[in-house]
Amino acid sequence: MDEGRPLFVQLAEQIESDILSGALPEETQVPSTNEFATFHRINPATAGKGVNLLVDAGILYKKRGIGMFVAAGSRARIVAQRRERFENDYVRPLLLEADKLGLSREEITALITKNITEGTSR
Repeated sequence: MDEGRPLFVQLAEQIESDILSGALPEETQVPSTNEFATFHRINPATAGKGVNLLVDAGILYKKRGIGMFVAAGSRARIVAQRRERFENDYVRPLLLEADKLGLSREEITALITKNITEGTSR
């Protein structure tokens, strides 16, 4: 876990990443908040707060008396949210800086292509 960000946010992002990777397929049960708390060595209330973020977002849902499950369509919802965040956090600032530097569309594309080719993007 990263000390710079709230633990419950990091837990929610980890669960999302597990959904994206297929480690937690849609309609499967996720570990309980106590299991998350034990595994990550955090307070169960903190784990519950992270899980509830995803419940509020419609990524997880509760089956009464059974536990939490990954909702159908969650993967697509997470991809859409993260793409939007990627655009806002990375693409727009990149384009603003490129504009300040007077870079053309072709120059920006060439820089990105160069970095992909050199393997720095992965």
